[in-house]
Amino acid sequence: MPGFELFGSQEKAQVQDVLDNGVLMRYGFDGMRNGHWKAKELEKALAARMQTKYAQLVSSGTSALTVALVSAGVGAGDEVIMPTFTFVATFESILAVGAIPILVDIDDTLTLDPDAVKKAITSKTKVVMPVHMCGSMANMGALKTICEENQLLLLEDACQAIGGSYNGKPLGSIGDMGCFSFDYVKTITCGEGGAIITNTETYYKNADHYSDHGHDHVGNDRGAETHPFLGYNFRISELNAAVGCAQINRLDEFIALQEKHYTILRKALSDIPEITFRRVPDGGVENYSFLNFFLPTEELTQKVHKALGESQIDACFYWFDNNWHYYRKWGHLFQQKSLGRLPKDVLEGIPDYTQEDFSKSDHWMGRSISCLVKLGWTEKEVHERAAKMAGIIRQIVNP
Repeated sequence: MPGFELFGSQEKAQVQDVLDNGVLMRYGFDGMRNGHWKAKELEKALAARMQTKYAQLVSSGTSALTVALVSAGVGAGDEVIMPTFTFVATFESILAVGAIPILVDIDDTLTLDPDAVKKAITSKTKVVMPVHMCGSMANMGALKTICEENQLLLLEDACQAIGGSYNGKPLGSIGDMGCFSFDYVKTITCGEGGAIITNTETYYKNADHYSDHGHDHVGNDRGAETHPFLGYNFRISELNAAVGCAQINRLDEFIALQEKHYTILRKALSDIPEITFRRVPDGGVENYSFLNFFLPTEELTQKVHKALGESQIDACFYWFDNNWHYYRKWGHLFQQKSLGRLPKDVLEGIPDYTQEDFSKSDHWMGRSISCLVKLGWTEKEVHERAAKMAGIIRQIVNP
């Protein structure tokens, strides 16, 4: 991770194909494009790889989440349960449809705690949105049971976990819908892009129409298409899709490399008694994009993180103090700072998060370090990095 590390002839050929053809828009211009449809090609490949009936490409992972919510009829005043550890796009997509983000604690999977989800359900709850952060998954069996018992939508944010699986099923394909990001730093990239996958035809058709101004895409005359409902513009371009066409064919190659590098790093750190690793639910297989581990105390974790940085061990994250990925720095959400007035349903329904107790999340995040696994490393570089990391950690935990 990320896929741009290994850009090569396949990506260049796909992009050149679009430029030679001359049609950069994913819809219309049928007579000019000579049968070239990169977005459709990528959607077909993605649905096949994710073992779902449908895939709909959009302009970003954030767009995918937004379109998925709308496609299921989620709107003003509906509550969407989400974790305290995620990227800000999760609550941005919820707010974009007028719904209310309900933050709940994570557990040692660094994803939604099923027990916390149960306690957060109200008569207004419509969706449970697990976020498979840093390449691994929530306890999807438990969450699926909760959703079925309460007639809730299970929407997987698998933006950071493409290629992972749970009980043999690809992440993103387990819930009612799954979403992916193909931005520049994801395991496979389009530069910018995202996708929704589902087995429900209604959700797929709604996503297809909504993401293109409500166009019904019937016939081959774009100007004659009808608009059964309001929509917006969340389209991907053919250029972006072309990059994805090459990258989706390389996903297994990338996952194998990540697993190889991850395994070397983990083996080196496994000999340190003070380290424990993030729990992967039974039946789960990571996509190996990050190695996540815990140290005994918050103080030790901060010292280790600082020492790794000072020793030029890059791409090791202490999410507890991160501006974008953990609730502690989401003051703009908690204070409802917006350029325009937020909907009344949101203002009246959003909890006062300054008074909420997320100490259970803090217990895990305060002691967690997350190390990005790169594709471009040589095997020698990985072994050297692993030995250096292990040495630094040992010096700090056993001075």
